[in-house]
Order: sequence, then C-alpha cells, then structure tokens
Amino acid sequence: MEKLKDIDYKILFELMRNSKVSDRELAKKSGVSQPTVSRRRNMMEDEGLLEYTAVPDLSKLGFEIMAISFSKWTSEALAEVLPTEKFAEQVKEFLSKHPNVIFSATGGSGLRGMNSVSISVHKDYGEYYNWVREIKNVWGKNVAEFESYIVSLGGKYVVRPITFKHLPDYIKKKIT
Repeated sequence: MEKLKDIDYKILFELMRNSKVSDRELAKKSGVSQPTVSRRRNMMEDEGLLEYTAVPDLSKLGFEIMAISFSKWTSEALAEVLPTEKFAEQVKEFLSKHPNVIFSATGGSGLRGMNSVSISVHKDYGEYYNWVREIKNVWGKNVAEFESYIVSLGGKYVVRPITFKHLPDYIKKKIT
C-alpha cells in the first residue's frame, strides 16, 4: 500500500464520521478538487483501507446480547493445529456459518493466558448458549478454556454504542 498523504487522512476521517458524504462535499471540507478526492478515495478502496457498511443499533434490531468471548487453546493446538493453513480454512468455514460473529482474532497474550477473542451478537441467551455449545462440539479438543463477558445491548447504561465516528480524533493524535 502506498503511504497515505494528509489529504487521505482528511478524506478517511470525514468518511468515518459520515460514509454517505459526497465527493463534492469531501472536496469542500478538505480544500482539494473533487477529482482528487475521487482518485484518493478509489485508491483507498482498492487498497482495502476503506470498506463501507452500516452500523445499526443492534438492540433496535432485536439483539439482546453481545458476547466478548475469550479462548485459551491447548498447548497441542498451539503447536500443531493453529499454525497450519488447513486450520485457518476450518476457522473461516466455521465463521462463514456464523455471521453473528462480528470480530475474531488470535492474540499473543491475554487475560489469564487467553489467546483468542471473538465478538458476537445474539437475539437472546438461548441463542448464545447454542452458539457456545457448537463451539465446544466443534473445537472442544483444541480449547482448554472458554469464557464470555455478556453485554446487555438493551440496557440503559450503554453509554457509547458501537461506532467509529469518534475514532478520527484518536488517530489524529497518534499520527501528528
């Protein structure tokens, strides 16, 4: 990927705040021509830096639970299974059947040795329980521990729903 220019950050930040903004409006806000904005936006899309999606209010769609789940893989799995391409394909196949998993990754060190995390949404606790049961059925021999932090999406104390609108302010501080 080519190094981002200042104009790229301006465009990116505006799109993070409002992905529906037009190239004409982006050009006005960033002080460059509309063709420059279109060209730079296309470059970022082609490079995979930009992906457009709506971030709905999950509770209004009927989801009651968000689960942040942590796994600790067995030492055998870490040594023999995890590093293989076959394993990666198996995980991708499993996740393709579970579009409610909105994030999944492995990590170097974590909470009490946990080395994998996923974030999923569920209509209710019964659906969550079935998902956990399937994980244990499919991956049980490879997983030493599995724990979740359950978030009530309908609670009155969700003080910041999932959004990326505020992230540009943080990124600006880190790159300047």
